[in-house]
Amino acid sequence: MNTLYYWPGSCALGIHVLLEESGEPYDLAKVDSAAGAQHQAEYRAVNPKGKVPALRRSDGSVLTEFPAIAYWLAATNPDKKLFPANPEAQARVLEAMDYVVASLHMQGFTRIWRPANFVANEAEHGAVKARGREICETGLALMDETLAGKDYLVGDFSIADAALFYFEFWVATRLKLAMPANCAAHYARVKARPSAQKALEMEGLKG
Repeated sequence: MNTLYYWPGSCALGIHVLLEESGEPYDLAKVDSAAGAQHQAEYRAVNPKGKVPALRRSDGSVLTEFPAIAYWLAATNPDKKLFPANPEAQARVLEAMDYVVASLHMQGFTRIWRPANFVANEAEHGAVKARGREICETGLALMDETLAGKDYLVGDFSIADAALFYFEFWVATRLKLAMPANCAAHYARVKARPSAQKALEMEGLKG
């Protein structure tokens, strides 16, 4: 059985949704990031990178990084159609997922949430946070354009939508930013899926 190492409301939420979408049984292992457990030896033995998510698979091997875990779950559950068959659609799914994870999350949200990761001088943290907010707002506008006239980013619900969902969750619950209309509708649509409802419930979260 697969085991997801997570912290409630982290980017692992997107993987949690995908695990529910897969329909396969899994376990959860909470990593208390607030207490710094991700940096302790016990978790470092699971993921030396010291972050979540990590997925220990049934054979004992561990997979890390959101895109890799998401793709593996889709590829090993082809009947759930979490990753399209068409090469053009596949490229668009990967394009959107990479933008959410690498740009909106790592460059935008992290500047707001952890400005010290970018500059040590506390007096400059305000400017770092402002730049992060700008990145997030610009990115949301781009995602809003991508979603125009569509329920999901690329065809049916995919791993890219799970990535955008965790970011939208942060926007709604942590950043308290107003989302553009298409993103707000996408967030509500994904949040209403049984998989997302179950994941939020299990993590003790309210979207």
